[in-house]
Amino acid sequence: MSVLLAYIAFFVGAFLIVALIRKRLVERHDFTSLKTVTFGDESAVSPDRAASIISVVVIFVIWAAFTGSKLFPIHVPGPFSGTTEFTYTAQNAAGEQDDAVVRVLVHELGADVSDPEIEPGSGFAKNDVDTVAEWRSTLIRADRNDEGSEEDGFTILLVNGQPISPANEVKVDNGTVSITEKGSLNFTPYKGMQMEPIWLPPPEAVVERFFEIARDGYQNFTLVEHVGWSLIRVIVGFIAGSLVGIPLGYAMGLSGWFRGWFDPIVEFMRPVPPLALIPLVIIWFGIWETGKIILLFLAALWIMTIAARAGVSGVNISKIHAAYSLGASKWQIMRHVIIPNSLPEIFTGARVAMGVCWGTVVAAELVAAQKGAGMMIIAASKFQLTDIVIMGIVLIGIIGYGIDILMRMAERWLVPWKGRA
Repeated sequence: MSVLLAYIAFFVGAFLIVALIRKRLVERHDFTSLKTVTFGDESAVSPDRAASIISVVVIFVIWAAFTGSKLFPIHVPGPFSGTTEFTYTAQNAAGEQDDAVVRVLVHELGADVSDPEIEPGSGFAKNDVDTVAEWRSTLIRADRNDEGSEEDGFTILLVNGQPISPANEVKVDNGTVSITEKGSLNFTPYKGMQMEPIWLPPPEAVVERFFEIARDGYQNFTLVEHVGWSLIRVIVGFIAGSLVGIPLGYAMGLSGWFRGWFDPIVEFMRPVPPLALIPLVIIWFGIWETGKIILLFLAALWIMTIAARAGVSGVNISKIHAAYSLGASKWQIMRHVIIPNSLPEIFTGARVAMGVCWGTVVAAELVAAQKGAGMMIIAASKFQLTDIVIMGIVLIGIIGYGIDILMRMAERWLVPWKGRA
């Protein structure tokens, strides 16, 4: 919740600051600025580069602030680290009460430390010490040193002067204390608002792991081989899905028989997630490369089919009539009217299909894969290597974004008439 609130605050603050700066310092002189009505006009909306840059910076800042990154000086409150104390009041079998002190050293996770020192005290309740790592808790057998603790009726009544029982916990300096049914004290140090590294490591840990794997490899294969094999699988599956899906979509858009025959199949399979097909694909095609390619092929097939069908259905009928009036044959209409006018829809579908294939490649490499970005993520997750998992996710995202940019460039080059009447 705190991360979401911080993100919303950054969004609103950045918008107001940039809007104020532009209003005072920058006066726009472009086509959009000359329009009298822009709300609801899609042509007047283009990506704000300042917003894009600030968005990436904000994500990094929040990531760094909530993980205690050394790359960023400002952090949200982190876990308590150091020495803290609390007192407890014990009552023996004779009904006598005595106080003792528990001193706890909270240390960095994975550090090798020694117990703090403390005098035992003169009463029957003896002072005690313990150590615990940040974000962890420790069970303190405070009564093990107390005189008469083995007798019936010995119990711990208070912590820092407040009543304690298994049903409640007591807040102490730098943490909380609860008690078990058997009378042991459980101390949990203050965890703060930062994320534990096992859940979300800081950015520098992910970068460090990237260079380490790029240098030494992971699971007997280099980073280039892992990413390359995922890329090859996705491209092969996407191309196969396009080669089947686009002609099928054209046929469904041009023939009532084809549309009636295949429409139930396409509409039935379209909402089925590729992950649900994994067991069936394994049974039919095995666990090796064929099964992975088939799964990615199915992920792209239905999207490309629908995109091609929508492209044909969206062709302006006046263009068809104009071509017929000029004496064009069906093949000429197909080549010079239908295909060019359907390409924008097909490119949009291709971008969606490629994104779905990238999202499916992790699942495709779930079974018996020895190399691949998805395999690297899955293998690392089994050992709770969150830095490798995040690194793999970032790599897949960057490569997917790069492919989308290339497809946009190809669309502008191959379909320059998109958006024109």
